[in-house]
This record gives sequence, structure tokens and C-alpha cells, in this order.
Amino acid sequence: MIKTRLIILSLIAIALLASLGIMAGCAYKARAQSTPSWGPKWAATGELELPQDYHTWVFLGSPLTPNALNGGNAPFPEYHNVYVQPQAFAAYRKSGQWPEGTIMFKELQLTQPATNPDGSSVEPSGRGFFPGARNGVDISVKDSKRFQDTQGWGFFNFGHHAPPYAKTAAAQPAAACAACHIANATDMVFSKFYAPILNAK
Repeated sequence: MIKTRLIILSLIAIALLASLGIMAGCAYKARAQSTPSWGPKWAATGELELPQDYHTWVFLGSPLTPNALNGGNAPFPEYHNVYVQPQAFAAYRKSGQWPEGTIMFKELQLTQPATNPDGSSVEPSGRGFFPGARNGVDISVKDSKRFQDTQGWGFFNFGHHAPPYAKTAAAQPAAACAACHIANATDMVFSKFYAPILNAK
């Protein structure tokens, strides 16, 4: 009788250990799915690490808001060169939604020195605004769990100046960036500026 009970208890223990192993495996899988290998890297402090090789990512577009068209004092008087990881781009093209781990990398780039009162200059192609020196990095990251208070996206500033940029950055207050995206963007991304690339066949 005692031997039978011991066998039963052993079988129960084995079943419990097996179920715990399955649960742990599922939890690991869930974590892996929410933080893809190509996604953002976080420092021990919780700050976002500056991505490397972002110039090899998919280039989405380059909106420009020059001082000359904004009363001489544009908030960002540079080209906004926006890049996204190839994996996130491919996922968006399939589903129309940016996946968890998406990084929108915006590198600011000054216009070349002006030769005209309106801030423009002249090149062989004509009169206009032309890219000059790099001048800063802003990043947004999609992480629905980490940034629940700002509709699933966090915003980071690595410096508004010439390189080198900061190696890590803390998330900005909601009022600094997120509020504008919440009020004006689709899924927190100004996708209409990048439609020719996002929707290309």
C-alpha cells in the first residue's frame, strides 16, 4: 500500500515538473516574441542603446521643415531622415501594422549653407534646399508593455548636434514627443510621409 502511494506521488511530481517546464517554455517563447532579436537593446539602467549600422536599414523618407518656411524658427530646421529595421518593414508590408520592437530612427541633417535670403542655395540641379551635415538623432520604439502610457511607443533623444551622439538615452516625457504623435499620427507614426515607400509594389 505504501509502495503504491509512493509510486502515485512520484508520478504526480513528474507531471508537475513537466507542466512547469512547459509553462517556462511558453513564458520564454512569449518573451522572445515580444522582444525580437532584431529589436531594441536596453542598457542595465533601462536606457535605450543607440543602434548601430542604421544607415543599412530601410530608408523611409526625409521630410524637411526649413527655418525659411517657419518664421525663421522651425522646431526641427533639418531634413528628418527616417530609417526602420528591414524586419519591421517587411512585417508592416504584410500586415499594415508595425510589429513590437520596431525602431523608427530619425537622423537630423542640416541644409547646406544658404546663399539666398529664403535659406536656399544653388546647385547644378537648380535653386533649392540641399542636405548638409548630420545634426542629431531621435528614436521611437514600439513596446506596448514598456510604454503603456504613451500608446505603446517610447521616444528618445540622443542629442541635437553633430556626431558623436550619446550611447544611451532615457525615454522622453510624454509632452516632449509622444503627445504630438498621439494627436496627429497613425499608430504613432507619420506614415503618410512615407507612403510612397511603404505602399510600393
